[in-house]
Amino acid sequence: MNSHDFTTAAGLAAHARDLLERSSLGAEGPRLLRRRASGKQINQIRALLDQSSRITDSEGSARHFDDWYGEPITPPVAGDRTTSPGLLESFLTRFESESAIDETTMRDTVERVLADLIAHLDVDFAHLRRIDREWKATVLVAEWPRRSAPDPDPLSVVYFDQAYSPFHAVENVSEPMITCADSYFGQQVTSAVVPLMRDGESIGVLSFVKHGDWVWSQQEVGVLRVIASLLVELQRRVDAETRAEYLSTHDKLTGLPNEHALLDFMGRRLRSSRPGPVAVLCVSLDGLKLINHHRGRQAGDQVLCNAAGRLEEQLEDDDMVARIGGDQFVIVPKKAMDPYTAELLACRIQQVLTGRTILDDGTTSCGVSVGVAVGVLGEDAADVLRQADLALRAAKTQDGNGVAVYTDTICMRFELEDDIALNLRSAVSDDSLVLHYQPEVDLRTGRVLAVEALVRWQHPTRGLLLPDTFIGVAEASNLADELGDWVIRAACAQLSDWHRRGLASDVVLRINTSPMQLINPNFVDRVARALQLHGIAGDSVCLEITENVAVQDLNRTDLTLRALKSLGVQIALDDFGTGYNTLTHLQALPVDIVKIDRSFVKYLDDNPHNRAIVESIITLARDFELAVVGEGVETTAAAHTLLTLGCHRAQGFLIARPLPAEEVETHLNTMRIRLDLDEPPMLGRPRAHRYR
Repeated sequence: MNSHDFTTAAGLAAHARDLLERSSLGAEGPRLLRRRASGKQINQIRALLDQSSRITDSEGSARHFDDWYGEPITPPVAGDRTTSPGLLESFLTRFESESAIDETTMRDTVERVLADLIAHLDVDFAHLRRIDREWKATVLVAEWPRRSAPDPDPLSVVYFDQAYSPFHAVENVSEPMITCADSYFGQQVTSAVVPLMRDGESIGVLSFVKHGDWVWSQQEVGVLRVIASLLVELQRRVDAETRAEYLSTHDKLTGLPNEHALLDFMGRRLRSSRPGPVAVLCVSLDGLKLINHHRGRQAGDQVLCNAAGRLEEQLEDDDMVARIGGDQFVIVPKKAMDPYTAELLACRIQQVLTGRTILDDGTTSCGVSVGVAVGVLGEDAADVLRQADLALRAAKTQDGNGVAVYTDTICMRFELEDDIALNLRSAVSDDSLVLHYQPEVDLRTGRVLAVEALVRWQHPTRGLLLPDTFIGVAEASNLADELGDWVIRAACAQLSDWHRRGLASDVVLRINTSPMQLINPNFVDRVARALQLHGIAGDSVCLEITENVAVQDLNRTDLTLRALKSLGVQIALDDFGTGYNTLTHLQALPVDIVKIDRSFVKYLDDNPHNRAIVESIITLARDFELAVVGEGVETTAAAHTLLTLGCHRAQGFLIARPLPAEEVETHLNTMRIRLDLDEPPMLGRPRAHRYR
C-alpha cells in the first residue's frame, strides 16, 4: 500500500482510493475500467493511473474521507435493465449441489456463487465478509475476482475501531444499503451491501461493486436478500458441522485433541515420508484421584488444565499433545527420536509437570509417570500407543513418579497379567483352580504336624500357574476375597474327606488369608459356615495372616482374630521378621504360632545376620509361649541350625514340596516323612525358588 499523508484531506482521500481499489478491482483494475468505460473516460482513467497527484474533485478542492461513503438510500427502480427470471432458481440449484461443503471448502464454494452473481448482474466485484463480534472486526470469507494482495493481506481482517477502516459503516448494518462514491475524475463506484442476518444480528455482509453509472433495481436487491439468507443457512450448517467435528476430535475440558484425533495424527505420521522413528510418550498425573477425592473435581480439573497448558508451552507447534481421558496425556513429537532421546524428553516433561499448581483454595502437586515407546515407519498407530501405555504401567509399578521405556520384557510381563485378569474370575467357578498341600513336620521325628493349602491355577494355555503369578492380579482386581473364600471351602472339603477316610486326624490344616478377607465384615461368618458345612472342629484349622497385614489396622485385626478364636480356629503370623513394629503388638494379638520368613531360614547356615534374627524370633516366641515354625528349609545345615536354636517345626523343599492331594496322602498314611538330617550340609547354595 502506498504511503499517504493522513493529516490532510487529500491524503485521506488517496488512502481511501487505495483501499477501494484493493477491495474491488485488484490487479485487474485498469483493464476492467478501460473495458467498461467510454472513450472519453478512458483518457481520464489513463491519465489518473499514470500519475500520483492528489485526488481532487471537479473544482480542484480536496475531498474528505467520509465523502467516499454515502448514506443508505432507497434503491430506485431500474430503467430498462431487468433481472433474469431464472436467477434464484439457478442459485437454489447451486446450493443444493454444494451439500457436501465444510469449513475447508467454504471459500471455494462461495467464490463460485459470487462468480455466478457477477455474471448475472453484470457487476465488477463481489465479496463476502464475516463479522466477528468478539474481536470487533470483519473477516474476509471470499471474493471474486481474487485480488493480487500482499501477504499478509491488509483487508483479510479489519477491525472496526481501526483508524480509517473502510468497513466501519457495515458494523451494525441491518438493511440493504446502496452507497455511491465518485472516483477517477467522474467515474462513479456504486456498492450494494446486503447484511447476513441471524437471530436479529448481522453476522456478515454480501457486497457488490459496479464502476460507472449504475442503478440497482428493487428486484435485484430482493434477489440479493434471498442469496444472503441462503448464505446464512449455509454458514449455520457449516458452523454446526465444524463445532460437531471439533467436539468429536477434542477434549471438552482442556481443548486438546482427543484419542480419535491422536490416532489419526499418529497414523499419518507413521505413514509419512518424514524420517523416523516416531516417539510416543504416555504421561500420567499420579495422585489425581486423591486430589479429586479430597479437594473436589473442580480442583482436579484445574490440575489437568494447568498440565495441558504446561505441555503446550514445552512442545513445538507441530508436536501432537492429546488428552486421552482420566489423568493421561500423550505426546508425539514431530522430530524423529530414538529411545534414548525420547527418554530424555520424558524426564524433562516429568520435571515440568511436577511443579505445584495454584488452585482457587490453595496449591497442590502430584507425581508424574511417563511411558515411552518408539515406532518405526509403517507400524500400526494403535500398536505403538499400546506399547507406550504398557511402558507407563511399568513406570507406575513402583508407586509411580517414574519413567520407563517399552521393551519386550515389559510386553511379556503385562500380557501375562492381562491374560490372568481377563480369565481369573471364571477360573474360580470352572474348576480350573486346584490346591496343593505342603507338609510341616517335627524335625526331630519327621512326624507330620500340619499341611498348608496352596492354590494353583490350571490355565488353559499357560499350564499350571503358581500363586505369585496371579495373587497380585487378584488383589488388584478385587478378586482376592472371592478367591480366598474358594480356598477355604475347597480346603475344608478336602480335610473333611481325609477325616472320613481316617487320614489327617491329628493334622492341622493351614490356610492363607488375604488382607481383603480380613477386612470383610462377613469373613468370620463365612469361616463358621465352612466349618459347620464340612463338620470340622475349629482347632483343626489354622488361618495364616502376614505380619504387615496384622498391624495395618490393629484394632480391626484384633476384633476379627478374637472372633475367629471363638470358633476354635488357630491363628499364625506368616512371613514373620519382614515387618516392623510387630514385636510391641505381638502380645496383644490372639496369635498361636509365628512362622519365620523363608528369607532368613534359606541361608541360615552361612549368614550370621540371619542366624541372629532367627534366634531372636525363637526366643521371643518362647517368651510369649507361642509355637514357632521355620519356613523355607532347603538344606540339612539350615535344619540342623533350627534344631540347635530350639525350633523343631519346619517346612520346605528339603522336607517336601507342595503336592496334589492324592500325593500328599502318602505322607498322611504314615504320618511321617523320612528326613536324612545326618548327612553333611550341602555345599553351595541350592537353586532359589520364588514360589511357594
